Amino acid sequence: MPEIKKVFRDPVPALRFIGKRHQDFDHWGEWFCCGWFDTVERAMGGAEAVLKVWENGGGYVGLERRRNGELTDYWIGMFAPAGTAAPEGFEYLDLPAGAFGTAWIYGPEGEVHSLIPACREALLEAGLEPVTNAGGFEISFENGLCPRFTTPDERGCVILDYCFIVA
Repeated sequence: MPEIKKVFRDPVPALRFIGKRHQDFDHWGEWFCCGWFDTVERAMGGAEAVLKVWENGGGYVGLERRRNGELTDYWIGMFAPAGTAAPEGFEYLDLPAGAFGTAWIYGPEGEVHSLIPACREALLEAGLEPVTNAGGFEISFENGLCPRFTTPDERGCVILDYCFIVA
């Protein structure tokens, strides 16, 4: 049974999200098959480049933009240092310095996504208010970090970081 183990505010520098927009959530296999995460990592000079500016960077990200609670965009990609050139065929979103409100969802990999809807409320309970940007969007994302998400512990469980931009 998955559970939210930790909720915290994570200060971040300005970042660039590099990825591709999709109509639905079903494109992760395509990203791995086509080596698109590798392409983004090469563009930033290796995942270490983002880790130098944000300790929780380097993960594979599923980013959602919502307006009035309705999903408007779903992106898959990675965060990179601000100003990183997006490779041909990729788009980017620039995020200003600020903070992410992060919830750690702990459980079996096949079950952690079931608690994503509860993360917003957990952040609010911790005093972390998701913000709406000037375009009217609330941005949230799953951040699949190695080894937290990629290497199960002795109980067969992983931690999925689920984040919102917060005030």
